[in-house]
Amino acid sequence: MSKYSREDIIKLVQENGVKFIRLQFTDILGALKNVAITDKQLEKALNNQMMFDGSSISGFVRIEESDMYLRPNLDSFVIFPWRPQQGKVARLICDIYTPEGDPFEGDPRNILRKVLKEARDLGYTTNVGPECEFFLLDTNEYGEPILKTQDKAGYFDLSPLDAGENVRRDISLILEDMGFEIEASHHEVAHGQNEIDFKYEDALTTADNIMTFKLVVKSISQRHGVYATFMPKPFFGINGSGMHINMSLNKDGKNAFVDENDKLGLSSTAYSFIAGLIKHVKGISAITNPLVNSYKRLVPGYEAPVYIAWSAKNRSPLIRVPATRGNGTRVELRCPDPSANPYLVLACLLAAGLDGIKNNLQPPASIEKNIFKMTLEERAEEGIDSLPGTLEEAIRYMEESELVRRTLGEHTFNNYIKAKTAEWDDYRTKVHQWEIDNYLSQY
Repeated sequence: MSKYSREDIIKLVQENGVKFIRLQFTDILGALKNVAITDKQLEKALNNQMMFDGSSISGFVRIEESDMYLRPNLDSFVIFPWRPQQGKVARLICDIYTPEGDPFEGDPRNILRKVLKEARDLGYTTNVGPECEFFLLDTNEYGEPILKTQDKAGYFDLSPLDAGENVRRDISLILEDMGFEIEASHHEVAHGQNEIDFKYEDALTTADNIMTFKLVVKSISQRHGVYATFMPKPFFGINGSGMHINMSLNKDGKNAFVDENDKLGLSSTAYSFIAGLIKHVKGISAITNPLVNSYKRLVPGYEAPVYIAWSAKNRSPLIRVPATRGNGTRVELRCPDPSANPYLVLACLLAAGLDGIKNNLQPPASIEKNIFKMTLEERAEEGIDSLPGTLEEAIRYMEESELVRRTLGEHTFNNYIKAKTAEWDDYRTKVHQWEIDNYLSQY
């Protein structure tokens, strides 16, 4: 049942003095976009009559077929608490439609929605909880980020070592005003690194929440004179930022991952879901870890989740089953990073898990040893593979993945591959400082 009706939103805008409404949507690379309208145009937007030029948006359409329509999701209406109290600003998250009235095949929300329908057809609903990490950096006189962390604190440190405490507090309060339930907020392992966790929701709501979370984190940090970055690995020699994804399925009102008679408390559904993730994770890596920089985080050391294995105990494998059982039973994938498009990440991960369930796949034995301390030969004996080592390698695995192609659809699949290939080519053809430092005076 919808939280808001069309009339509710019109009334909220009038009663709260809202003057601007941002119609938000996300491109295939995960960039948040918006068209801002005044309150005078609200009824037009609510009638699904707001049009924009899709040819200028990454991965959308060609110029000869550029007209696209924004259809607001009414339940996403929220007033931005940090904006001026005079002439308030609100937002509506939108789906993208063609002039013919069809959902646009390149809309990330639409892609995720199709996978959720597949899950519903199998009798499942989804619960997803993200763990989003970010760095707070100092800025220069122009407000631009510099490579200097805001503090030198470490895991769970307190003020005054933890200089991000006030920033996290204000972010958490703003998010609560916007309807989030904040579960934890703390300093992370690396200098200047922070994490704020919010309660799980269904997959589509969670993807929307991640996009909102990133917007709020950046906006409130800027007000504190610091810069928040979701770049996975801005610094050499310290931990990078991840976005661990916790997933579970419900069926008939119960957690489908639970079997109290199993020695680990896991159902056959949970085992098959894990097996599906293991089978497809290499092909999904260019989605979960989409940047050249992502693979600077995914190298052995600094607790990098690179080894394709699972465990119900230790944290060294890629997939972990946290200790909580009963309704809280879930599977945690540890490789995604916060630069990724959450709609595409969740679509591909859920599709992989569902593939495991539909085909009754069985995972390999769980690994209870610390994989970080195992030799190459020991990992080979256990059959432990690794994630791709570069974006180029990840693209190759994605190109070979029929599951990713089917999940994204030909339009998004091809445009995503094209964009990421261009990104890799741009990186590999440039001369970097490391090459200058190591080669210029020697050869």
